[in-house]
Amino acid sequence: MCGIVGLFLKDHSLQNQLGQLLSQMLITMSDRGPDSAGVAIYGEPANTESKITIQSDKQNNDFETLESILREKLDERLDICFKDTHAVIRANNTKIKFILELIENYLPRARVMSVGSSIEIYKETGMPSSVIDRFSIHKMKGSHGIGHTRMATESEVTTLGAHPFSTAPDECLVHNGSLSNHNNLRRNLVRDGIKIETENDSEIAAAYLTNQMSDGATLGEALEKGLEDLDGFFTFVVGTKRGFGVLRDPIACKPAVMAETDQYVAFGSEYRALVDLPNITQAKIWEPEPSTVYFWTQ
Repeated sequence: MCGIVGLFLKDHSLQNQLGQLLSQMLITMSDRGPDSAGVAIYGEPANTESKITIQSDKQNNDFETLESILREKLDERLDICFKDTHAVIRANNTKIKFILELIENYLPRARVMSVGSSIEIYKETGMPSSVIDRFSIHKMKGSHGIGHTRMATESEVTTLGAHPFSTAPDECLVHNGSLSNHNNLRRNLVRDGIKIETENDSEIAAAYLTNQMSDGATLGEALEKGLEDLDGFFTFVVGTKRGFGVLRDPIACKPAVMAETDQYVAFGSEYRALVDLPNITQAKIWEPEPSTVYFWTQ
């Protein structure tokens, strides 16, 4: 039993409130998962820059080392923001691959949470309120975001095993449920060159969608194909640079509710996650259908 939330803003005037609204939604779902929590926030995409969000449990030493190495190896000034155990590096798109190689070579304890022109992912073990406070999620701005609070069932409780999972630039996924064929899928994905870092079946779902889209599928097409290839129980909420998608398995035993107004589209594992959203009493409220792809884009 995990808790999922998602919020996609149609009304640009609400973008300053994205972090605050999403935080309250996730805190409301706290009793569905005490083990770990995380959020992905999508800000305004930059044309020539991307962001790398990394995490380290030894942040004081690692981030000092990181800053020193980047200053030494790159002949330009970098924008680095430190938030507790996470750091966000902004750099020109042409430098991103090189920076990722430096992180891998010089900071083996650091883990890349996300890469992209829009996305930032923050996740840690502990309750949603703790994660939100540590990273000041309630102060963040953006166009859309998703969040997750986890009750671990199939893999250990670690920061890397927390949701959201990101396996490609500006893509991420949160999941409530379990996949029964994730080991077979894992072997196929690794064979296809997809990097898998955890034993979590939800990372396999994220990597599966990435693999499908790398072959030319749209997110909607990848989700449709997932209905054929993914065995088990699942509710997915997926984020991309410009969009927000939802899919439930054919049996749809995991709870889900959605709300839509002229200002936003929202998702929650339970309706109580949505009750504090603006004008919720005027929203269209429904339970997403089984085997049906829902997707909104900017």
